[in-house]
Amino acid sequence: MNRQEFENRKAAEWSSLEMRVQALEGKAEGVEPEKIPGMFRRVCHDLSLAQYRMYGSRICDRLNALAMRSYRLIHSSRGGFGEGAIRFICDTFPNALRRERKLFVVSAMLFFVPFFLMWWSASQEIAWVQATLGPEMMMGLEDSYGKGGGKVIEARQEPGANFMMFGHYISNNVGIDFKLYAGGILYGIGTIFFQVFNGVYIGAMFGYVSYAGDQEKLLSFCAGHSSFELLGMVVVGMAGLKIGFSMLSPGRLSRTQALTKAGRDSLPLLIGGAAMTALAAVVEAFWSAQPVSYETKYAVGVVFWLLHVAYFVLMGRRFRGA
Repeated sequence: MNRQEFENRKAAEWSSLEMRVQALEGKAEGVEPEKIPGMFRRVCHDLSLAQYRMYGSRICDRLNALAMRSYRLIHSSRGGFGEGAIRFICDTFPNALRRERKLFVVSAMLFFVPFFLMWWSASQEIAWVQATLGPEMMMGLEDSYGKGGGKVIEARQEPGANFMMFGHYISNNVGIDFKLYAGGILYGIGTIFFQVFNGVYIGAMFGYVSYAGDQEKLLSFCAGHSSFELLGMVVVGMAGLKIGFSMLSPGRLSRTQALTKAGRDSLPLLIGGAAMTALAAVVEAFWSAQPVSYETKYAVGVVFWLLHVAYFVLMGRRFRGA
């Protein structure tokens, strides 16, 4: 293809991009700005080709100027950190979660099925629960949630105790998130293992307290942060499973390409789920152990669960008609 043929073939698209860029620079509306990034990539390819084939400074200068204007327009329209964070919360995260709703079901079952089975098993055969927890954990649960216990609330009245526990909860939640996500690289086996293990272990804790302690103390303590922590764990598990499935079934891509794509696509789930577990640490540290009535704590917990359901189902639809 000679220079004239190249210019004739591409002239219409270049002119279209120039008109869109000029209109957007003038703050005009109705020019479909979502098409600019794709056209920008194509004009960059054309510029590279024109330079390689030495089609002359006239074409190269025009394409370079057009690429620079498009680049400035794209990046100036992204807004600052605050705007990006708002868009992530209101659009990117909930839409990413709804697109992967099948993964949500799988991840939720991996956690909640063993969780409730282990909790229920305490009423049938406590030996399973005792073997899972071990003597040290059982003693700790009895001290905190035993019938004559209640040390969680008492200990948290000391100065600085809430901040100290906040650091502990953040460290614990980050560790769980890392294991769930990184475990996906082992064809999803690691994610499945840690999701099931967390379900079994946490279910065993609830089961043991219902058997040997005061179940209402534990339930009221966990009510406020349960939606943030449990759903956040499920969402991070989704991100890990997405990595794992990309390794198992890369399709027409190489495994490296499939892993790269899955990593990029799973990032909103990882960030959103980690943010939820971080918020769980805030609620758990500064609210869950407050000396307020059980009814109030249950009410707050129910409100948070309903808000999460509404957020996942409704948020972001007006942006894309999801």
